[in-house]
Amino acid sequence: MAPHPAPDATRLGPGHAVLAFDVGGTDTKSALVDASGRVLGLRRTPTPLDPADPAGTIVASLAALAREHLAATPGIVPAAAGVSVPGLVDEQTGVGMFASNLGWRDAPIRSLAETALGVPVAFGHDVRAAGDAEHRLGAARGYGDVVVLAIGTGIASALVLGGRPYAGGGFAGEIGHSLADPLGERCPCGAIGCLETIASAGAIARRYSAASGTPVGGAREVLDAATAGDPLARRVWDDAVEALAEAIARLVAILAPEAVVIGGGLAQAGPALFGPLGARLDALLSFHRRPALVHAELGDDAGLLGTALAARDLAAVRRDGDAA
Repeated sequence: MAPHPAPDATRLGPGHAVLAFDVGGTDTKSALVDASGRVLGLRRTPTPLDPADPAGTIVASLAALAREHLAATPGIVPAAAGVSVPGLVDEQTGVGMFASNLGWRDAPIRSLAETALGVPVAFGHDVRAAGDAEHRLGAARGYGDVVVLAIGTGIASALVLGGRPYAGGGFAGEIGHSLADPLGERCPCGAIGCLETIASAGAIARRYSAASGTPVGGAREVLDAATAGDPLARRVWDDAVEALAEAIARLVAILAPEAVVIGGGLAQAGPALFGPLGARLDALLSFHRRPALVHAELGDDAGLLGTALAARDLAAVRRDGDAA
């Protein structure tokens, strides 16, 4: 179990006490949020993978984590829990439709979690939860129409339209698997030329290693090499920026977001990414509404905070309904 500093409690503020679980393919982040908004006992634990019963095994691990959190903070009774997972997620039905890294299809995660945890469960997608947190607490505050991009090993996104998250039945936001190069590489998803085969941090490192014959540990090394004058590194970096700019330009033409919030590992490049990306986007747009390009504020905690917000929303609805 890895210790992890708690986010600023003032971000969440007062509300119902809830449990929050942000399940990833490698690690699960969990915490108990008290009525004042303090995030208590935030921890990162390995996500158990069991091909025989992937959903049941993970839900059982969440129940064990819940017992540990509650034992460490006696007197706090959560009104609900939030569970966010990667992959294709239908929040309305509570079903994890598909998660290649976790190994399930059409898994009734919400019902399993409610039985295991004994409280109502808000079930959702990890990146949509992070996007909701950035919209309500972070870099996208004040914007009604927002695209939140998480660029790391892959590329995922969350859409906020008219101030509300848009899920499209669980299929919306897969910008990483939008077409960037019809003659490009085959993506692990099975399609050809997906954006994340060019512009993700993982792709930048992989493409440079393949072109140069020199293995690198990540996109930062490629950027450093490009800055030092390595032409291969510069080409790989510029290809990634161009592909991202073209993808954002298409989103601008279709959705006209007021802001595009960029987080994940690649955003750590700061001006080296945002400067050329903004310049290239300007060159691609004409009459369109030019969105602000904004660095995400909540970092690695965004998914957990958004999951806690969803749990609090559910608790408020349930309590208001009971009061009526």
